[in-house]
Amino acid sequence: MTNYFTLLMASSAGAEGGSAASPMPMIIMMVALFAAMYFFTIRPQKKQQKREQEIRESTQIGDEITTIGGICGKVVAVKDDAVVVETGSDRVKIKFKKYAIQTNHTANEKIQAEREAARAAMQEKKSKKSKKDDSDDKSDKE
Repeated sequence: MTNYFTLLMASSAGAEGGSAASPMPMIIMMVALFAAMYFFTIRPQKKQQKREQEIRESTQIGDEITTIGGICGKVVAVKDDAVVVETGSDRVKIKFKKYAIQTNHTANEKIQAEREAARAAMQEKKSKKSKKDDSDDKSDKE
């Protein structure tokens, strides 16, 4: 990679007739590299962290959750920074910090149901529009 930059500098210096090479192409390349790194690594990670935080903050009594340790159960109490989870049929209650919540199955099911309802509404809207277009085409032909 260093050889490429050396070759680039030598060719730009030769094109200018031996004068000092401009650092502008190097600066532009560095800025482009940082921008690409930001959009491909940092930004998606921050979005994921924000989504996880929203899930943890929206946890309510009665939600089915899975912890980062793999324990599944039902939330029976919610405090500022902790939740009490009831596991199994023997009703064992365990207290966890909110940051230990990995997934909230109840919230995921609600989100999935909302997405399916939105898709169904879009399908219905498209079908109504296509029926309307078909009826307009038939009336134009007559």
